Amino acid sequence: MEDTGTSLATMRAAAPLVHNITNYVAMNIAANVALAAGASPAMVHAREEVVEFAALAQALSVNIGTLDTPWAEAMEMAAQAMADAGRPWVLDPVGVGATQFRRDVCARLMAQRPTVIRGNASEILALAGLDGTGRGADSADPVTAAEASARDLAIRTGAVVAVSGPVDYVTDGTQGFRVENGNALMPRVTALGCSLNGLIAAFLVGQSALHATVAALVYFGLAGERAAQGANGPGSFQVAFLDALYTLSPQDMTAGARVSRA
Repeated sequence: MEDTGTSLATMRAAAPLVHNITNYVAMNIAANVALAAGASPAMVHAREEVVEFAALAQALSVNIGTLDTPWAEAMEMAAQAMADAGRPWVLDPVGVGATQFRRDVCARLMAQRPTVIRGNASEILALAGLDGTGRGADSADPVTAAEASARDLAIRTGAVVAVSGPVDYVTDGTQGFRVENGNALMPRVTALGCSLNGLIAAFLVGQSALHATVAALVYFGLAGERAAQGANGPGSFQVAFLDALYTLSPQDMTAGARVSRA
């Protein structure tokens, strides 16, 4: 794996405008995470303007957490616009195995060729057509249980697939990497994981999808490690996490990355 710190420096130099169609719970923290990292976030979900706005954005992040029909239509329209323009976009299939509505929406979104698909193990298993044991947005399957499905999904879709968990797994169907950066407090802050999607989208601008995704996961996890050092619980952790994203340097990232081939 190349020096991950260079990917952070590239992203910050670009300061990309990232179009986010995310869930109600995640909007505030996703925007703050992107700003702290050095990107420019925009939360735009109205069907009347998503295609026009997508033409301005350099990347798109789609999260189906609080899904309804108008938002699903907006997601599909924006994803098609990005795919047609050859710009990167990220799909987070939150709770895809929970309902038929979510499965149907994700099937249509997948037809728009996402650059990166990121989910927990249960979501990736469900998206790949296998049964997972997740509860809504939570995973009850270990990351290792979804690795083979992630590789197959990557080969079938052409997307980089990232499986989030205590140790993340990222693959393009040929190469695979495990990222061990992170801290146990991170899942205790609601929608913190959802904010990772916009960060991955920012890293994708002008960079190879596999390397950018791994680098974004390292950066996110390393910020969690830094934040936990002075946190007393989830509340103080959230504040410290934003500060860590802001202060982490490319050199810090290279030195702290814990990435291995899988």
